[in-house]
Amino acid sequence: MSEHDVSERGLEVLRVIVSDYVENREPVGSKSIVERHRFNVSAATIRNDMAQLEEAEFIAAPHTSSGRIPTDKGYRFFVDRLADFKPLTLAQRRAIEAFLEPGRGDYDQTLATAVRTLAHLTQSVAVLQVPSLAQARIRHVEIVKLSERRLMTVVITDAGRVEQRIGELDAIIDDELVERLRHRFGERLVGSTVSEAAAQLRDASELIEAEHADLIAPVVANLLDQVLSNTQDRLVMAGTANLARTERDFPSSITPVLEAIEEQVALLRLISELSLDDRDVGVCIGGEHEDASLTETAIVTTGYASESGEARLGVLGPTRMDYQRNIVAVRAVARYLSKIFENEQR
Repeated sequence: MSEHDVSERGLEVLRVIVSDYVENREPVGSKSIVERHRFNVSAATIRNDMAQLEEAEFIAAPHTSSGRIPTDKGYRFFVDRLADFKPLTLAQRRAIEAFLEPGRGDYDQTLATAVRTLAHLTQSVAVLQVPSLAQARIRHVEIVKLSERRLMTVVITDAGRVEQRIGELDAIIDDELVERLRHRFGERLVGSTVSEAAAQLRDASELIEAEHADLIAPVVANLLDQVLSNTQDRLVMAGTANLARTERDFPSSITPVLEAIEEQVALLRLISELSLDDRDVGVCIGGEHEDASLTETAIVTTGYASESGEARLGVLGPTRMDYQRNIVAVRAVARYLSKIFENEQR
C-alpha cells in the first residue's frame, strides 16, 4: 500500500501520531487519539486507519506496545505534506533580535551567538558552516610585544574576521626589531588575498633577515596558521548537551552520533551538500543518511548570506524531533544572520 491508498482521515491520524509522539515520547494508541483529538469516530475506526498507515509503512509498533510510533517514512511524509509551519511567537522573535542585535560583537562572536540562540530555540545541536575566505583580503596585521619573549600577532581580513595568536620566542626581542617586523609584515601582507598571504608566509625569506630567522620562526608560524584558518570551511556548533538529554531516542547507541559531531568533517559535508526544497530548507531523516552513524538522527538546514557568499545553518537531533518548530527556527535565525551581514556590507 502507498500513501495514495491512505484516506484523508488516515493522513490526519498520521499527523496527530507524529505530533503526540514528539510531544510525549510514548507510542500512540487509538484510544489516546480518540480522547485527545476530535475525529468524531470510534476507536475501532481509528484502528482501521492506523492499520492502513502501518501497511503503508508510515507507522510501526515498537516491541509489544499496543501503540504506534512514526517511521522515517512517516516523518518524511509529515514534513513534506502535513506539517503546519506556524510563525515564531513574538517572544521568540524578540529573543533572536536581542541575541543577534547588530554591533554586539565581532564576526566570530556573531556566529557563536547565532548557534547558541538556535540551540536554545530548538533544544537540538545547532551547526553553522563558516565558509572559506580564501579570496578575502588582509586589512591589517599587528604585532604586539607582551614581554621580552612573547609576541601577539593579529590578522584582520576585510570580511571582519579577526585572528589572534601568542608566540613564545627562544630569546629576548628588542622593541626596534618588533617595530621593523610590524612595518614589514604589514607592508607585504596588507592588501593581499588570504591565499596570497599564505604563499608569502610559507617562504618568508624575503620578509626576515637571515640572522633573525630562527628567532622569528614562531611568529611566522602563527601568522601562517592565522591566515590558513581562513582558507578552509569550518563548523561552529552549540547544544551538544541537548543531544545527550535525548539519549533515550537513540535505540542503538548515541556514541556514533557524538563521534560524528566531534569529527565534524562528514557533518560539514552533509549540511553543505543537502539539497534544499521549495521552502529553502533541507531535511534528512534517519535511513536517508548515507553515513551509518547518523541513521537515528534528523538534520534540518537552510542557507544564510555570509560575508563570502551562501553558507548553511541547521540543527541535528533524534528523528523524534519537533520538525515544525525546528524548521521555522532555523529559517528565522538564518534570515536574521543574513540581514546582519547584508547591513554590514552596505
